[in-house]
Amino acid sequence: MDASTKMTTFVVWDYVVFALMLLVSAAVGVYFALAGKGQRNSQDFLMGGRGLTALPVAFSLTASFMSAITVLATPAEVYQYGAIYGFFGIAYMLVVAVCSEVFLPVFYRLGITSSYEYLELRFNRAARLCGTMMFILQTVSYTGMVIYAPALALNQVTGFDLWGAVIATGIVCTFYCTLGGLKAVVWTDVFQVGIMVAGFLSVIIRATWQQGGFLAIIDDSRHGGRLNFWNFDPSPLRRHTFWTITFGGAFVWISIYGVNQAQVQRYISCKSLIHAKMALLLNLLGLWVVLLCSVFSGLCLYSIYKNCDPWNAGLVSAPDQLMPYMVLDILRDFPGVPGLFVAAAYSGTLSTVSSSINALAAVTVEDLVKPHFSMSERTLSWMSKGLSVVFGVICIGMAGIASVMGGILQAAISIMGISGGPVLGLFSLGILCPFANSVGALVGFLSGIALSLWVGIGAHLYTPSVNYKQPLHLSTDGCNLTMTDGRLNWTLSREESPIVSTVLQEDPEYRTNVNEWYSLSYLYFSVVGTITVMAVGIIVSLLTGSKKLTPEMTLKKEDLTCYYLYSTLKQKISQAMKRTSNLDLNKRGEKDFGRNNPAFCSSELDLSQVRVRRGSFSP
Repeated sequence: MDASTKMTTFVVWDYVVFALMLLVSAAVGVYFALAGKGQRNSQDFLMGGRGLTALPVAFSLTASFMSAITVLATPAEVYQYGAIYGFFGIAYMLVVAVCSEVFLPVFYRLGITSSYEYLELRFNRAARLCGTMMFILQTVSYTGMVIYAPALALNQVTGFDLWGAVIATGIVCTFYCTLGGLKAVVWTDVFQVGIMVAGFLSVIIRATWQQGGFLAIIDDSRHGGRLNFWNFDPSPLRRHTFWTITFGGAFVWISIYGVNQAQVQRYISCKSLIHAKMALLLNLLGLWVVLLCSVFSGLCLYSIYKNCDPWNAGLVSAPDQLMPYMVLDILRDFPGVPGLFVAAAYSGTLSTVSSSINALAAVTVEDLVKPHFSMSERTLSWMSKGLSVVFGVICIGMAGIASVMGGILQAAISIMGISGGPVLGLFSLGILCPFANSVGALVGFLSGIALSLWVGIGAHLYTPSVNYKQPLHLSTDGCNLTMTDGRLNWTLSREESPIVSTVLQEDPEYRTNVNEWYSLSYLYFSVVGTITVMAVGIIVSLLTGSKKLTPEMTLKKEDLTCYYLYSTLKQKISQAMKRTSNLDLNKRGEKDFGRNNPAFCSSELDLSQVRVRRGSFSP
């Protein structure tokens, strides 16, 4: 690769494709604002009238957290660390199973709007406020990061002003979310999932053609160590292994799909419990498709740049810019296709940001406004729209903080793990432990938050060593470049922050000891928070006395699909046996009675075959 090669920029057709995506998204909001006749009450605006069906909700569930981070950062993750990331496919199966069996039945039965309403019903007002405030902080932080990611991509590939792109994203999201409410968000997500998959496929098809076929990419990945699936190291300090991704990742995503308002709000807006469960199951297929596309895009990225890493060569300034760089490199002769890819990144962002804004408005109205102020439904509807605008502005501001957080993918999952783990533990304590009380819940929650923050912040300040991160080799041997000091060894020069370097220089022994504690895989942050909340909550509840509950507040055996199938099968078998027994009695009667007794034959008991002779019976 020649370093003098200039980056191709957008042409007119790229801008047309990108603009069409934004226009369609905005038009959906306008349509539902007009079709819904102004969203007359807050339930229409926030819950879509609780009349949505499984298919659009499934697409929306997939799109909500499959953002530009998935489009940009996951391929870069596979490029640097290998396709072991694909084990998230197993984690998704566990997530859907747990959420549909444990959390969904309870929330749907209670008919709540905010998932945090459950915490007040189960424990007290303080627990509800804790969950609500944690959700607001988590969502605003994550959404700022999601807005920043595609703006970075657009800046890289077109030279468009970075902060102009950030503001444009926030304005479009806020516009159609405020006008159309949840229905607009859901149906826009359907369109945007299609754009995301189309953007991935355009890159995959072109890369596969250029590299000589699917098998050539797989072969390059195998020789480069990217097909590193066989890693079953049980150490929790390893960044990615089968166990950290499958089980640690499952906890992270259960905290999202199980109790996060942005997801719960969708499946409880379905017209029936069956539709809600079907939405979760169909969503699993969508998650697998997006995961497969993003992982294979990372393998394509490695196959193309296996001999000249653009990051070490100084052609991009961050790993998250590798995908847009490749898009303009291999698709520059196809006008409009680079625009499709950037539209894919933006589609992921629009879906996530709109979902977050709608969910933030919902929890604010339900958890912070309704309990304290008496307002008409009309007033609450207008307040929901106003809050959508306010949170849109706040999320745009948070994008500025996201710009200094480093690697986008790990930072995003870390935020979800640190804040989502304790909240998941709080809900799990209430649903799975009937004896848990409010004292145990609050003490457990505070303990979980404290430990999660300790581990998470410590891991950020004292980054784990390269041995725990296990980055794979990247080469610049094929680059036609004059290299400068420190550019070739990205695992050392780019991964360590100045703070960490200072600690190493000042006290290497202390740094080594601390590193063992803070080297816990970022995927286990959620596990730490969840287990801590439940363990402390159970102990404190047992010491302070249990609380009497109504059965609706906890998981019942009738909620489980396996129990439903078992009871249905048992009932069918019982009915079948009863019918068979009735048929046997009707058929046998007097004629067949005693037929199998060797002392008699059937004719002996059949009076129709017997005649009377001189006062006695004879055959």
